[in-house]
Amino acid sequence: MMETQAQQPEQEKSSVPQDILSFSGGDNRNLPKLPAAKESESQWQQIIRQIVEFLNNLPDYLGSIFNNNKQGLITLVLILSAFVTVKVAIALLEAVNGVPLLQPIFELIGISYFIWFAFRYLLKFETRQELSQKFNSFKQQSLG
Repeated sequence: MMETQAQQPEQEKSSVPQDILSFSGGDNRNLPKLPAAKESESQWQQIIRQIVEFLNNLPDYLGSIFNNNKQGLITLVLILSAFVTVKVAIALLEAVNGVPLLQPIFELIGISYFIWFAFRYLLKFETRQELSQKFNSFKQQSLG
């Protein structure tokens, strides 16, 4: 009985190292290798440092982009603001048109102003010249 008990631990002991040896002692060239723990920590630290540097330099980058493309950005902002203004004006007109009697009143006001403008500035040559001079002076004041 002692011989059987002595043989069993020897078999158990010998089987465990064989598994380890066969797994680690084989051809390891095709197996992927993991980096050491210290290297991965330093890589994470490098990535975090690069992100922090980028965020610290972000205002400078944006400032240089704005300075290099100032005219284009101003034009874009003006176009977007004009678009928003038109949308708001259309929404206001639709809201006003929804109120009873306001739409016909505004139409009458518009028609009467057009009739006054036509009689005042468009019928006679002298008044057309006066309108042209006013328009040119307004254009000079606006454009410089």
